[in-house]
Amino acid sequence: MTAVDERPTATPAELLRRTLRRHAAGVVVITVPGPAGFTATSFTSVSLEPALVSFYLASGASTAPAVRAADAFTVHVLSREQEELATAFARSGVDRFAGVDWRTGPHGTPLLPGAAARLTARRVGLHPVGDHLLVVGEVVAADTPGGAPLLHHDGGYGGFLPSAEEGRWH
Repeated sequence: MTAVDERPTATPAELLRRTLRRHAAGVVVITVPGPAGFTATSFTSVSLEPALVSFYLASGASTAPAVRAADAFTVHVLSREQEELATAFARSGVDRFAGVDWRTGPHGTPLLPGAAARLTARRVGLHPVGDHLLVVGEVVAADTPGGAPLLHHDGGYGGFLPSAEEGRWH
């Protein structure tokens, strides 16, 4: 076994970024009234009772003011076929809704078609954490049309296929 030199040769932020590039994550587009929206991989469940979810957003992001003002948000779990949508909503300085088919949902949030799953939450928490905002919401609506999810890994998009062996994923 070879000893690993764990002395940092880069800043902690660079080390974190480099390490997290090795972590595959599901891709979502989060929308709020405005309309405003952005691509994220920081979406996660928080609690089942009550049903809470959360995401993080850089405090200085162009969509941060709209997120701060929003009472609700919708999370679109992107399907494997929605790589172009993920790329469009990840761009800064452009109208992310230009050319995108969407409608306003019952909670005032933009709803995008084609997602593998979608949920809307009422915001119950907004907390500054480092250089990001932690947003927590209570689920008020959801639908799960299905489909293979879009994944992000090492700066690119991809997916996964079910393994023929015992129904496991690889």
